[in-house]
Amino acid sequence: MSFHSTLSVESVQEAASRLKQVVSKTPLQLNATLSKQFGANIYLKREDLQVVRSYKLRGAYNMMRSLSPEELEGGVVCASAGNHAQGFAYSCKALNIKGTIFMPSITPKQKITQTKMFGETNIEVILTGDTYDDCANAAKRFTAQNNMTFVHPFDDMKVIEGQATVALEISEQLDHIDYVILPIGGGGLCAGVGNFVRLASPSTQIIGTEPEGAPSMTEALSAGHPVELGSIDRFVDGAAVKKVGDLTFSMCKEVLDKVVLVPEGKICTTILELYNKDAIVVEPAGALSIAALGLMKDSIKGKNVVCIVSGSNNDIDRMQEIKERSLQYEGLKHYFLIDFAQRPGALKNFVSNVLGPDDDITRFEYMQKTNKESGPALVGIELKAKIDYYSLMERMNQYNVQYKELNKDNALFAYLV
Repeated sequence: MSFHSTLSVESVQEAASRLKQVVSKTPLQLNATLSKQFGANIYLKREDLQVVRSYKLRGAYNMMRSLSPEELEGGVVCASAGNHAQGFAYSCKALNIKGTIFMPSITPKQKITQTKMFGETNIEVILTGDTYDDCANAAKRFTAQNNMTFVHPFDDMKVIEGQATVALEISEQLDHIDYVILPIGGGGLCAGVGNFVRLASPSTQIIGTEPEGAPSMTEALSAGHPVELGSIDRFVDGAAVKKVGDLTFSMCKEVLDKVVLVPEGKICTTILELYNKDAIVVEPAGALSIAALGLMKDSIKGKNVVCIVSGSNNDIDRMQEIKERSLQYEGLKHYFLIDFAQRPGALKNFVSNVLGPDDDITRFEYMQKTNKESGPALVGIELKAKIDYYSLMERMNQYNVQYKELNKDNALFAYLV
């Protein structure tokens, strides 16, 4: 198979040697909660505990450490709004070289501050463009104009070898592995880990996971080549790319046994459960591999399963959205446009007759209209149990409530909620 010529155990061991001074050997932990839930031995490879809180440092540092003295002297450039920028910044500081980081103008201040903290005076951050693609194009033009070296977030062999050191560590930490489950964004982690595992443990199944709203590897595998998706849901920002790399695709297609698409809402539920049950903080991409367990529960029973927890750079400001998406996915939060009669007591009647004893109104927006018999209200209702939805709908119809379910109308939901 072609992957034997592109990545070897020796090249990954050499990468590990380069990384020794800067990268933590992260723990591989047997998780009791998940193991009991799925009747399997579920191990978490805790890359969220890496020094920059993600595995991305491995690839960035390995690639930069492999450059010639002249290339290092000339300076390096990257484009990223996330973990790659932080790994790149840390590497610039560690190697004492000049780095320029291009970030989209809309990048949250917290991420910019974090990146500058890791790079200190060795880096310059340039904010440009509204999207990652605009930002990346500007970075590549700047690289060419200044005769510098571009450090790609995933589509580079040295970056891939650096990410593969995650698998080298896993092989040293656990003897027998039935499944390795990992997130896929551009494909660098999957290409590195997947190919190393194939060489070291051919019987291990390699399962990639992608968010439902950004299935770039799934579409590439279907087409037989990387394809650019027209639009994606960027919620799982660490794994939401429009197009996987050419090199990463050629390597991933050889080793992937399966790609599991995970709904964003399920990822949100997993984030909350990891925090509440095990006090583990993960970003959406970091929860992907664990969220996939529920979609594979029959095949993993009794097996040794390794889930790679890719990162924990989660902005606390996103927690409300994460909770909201989780509740909707679990069938516990529903939004309606309800036509209320414009008379005293209309809302009181709705609360008394239609709402169940455990149902809670969490949002209510109503504007009284002049010269109208009724007016619409946006109503958010949270249920105690998923099954309560059916009795709520029965009472809505029984009392002739005029309503529209927004959860079932994506366009209207996005506009109003």
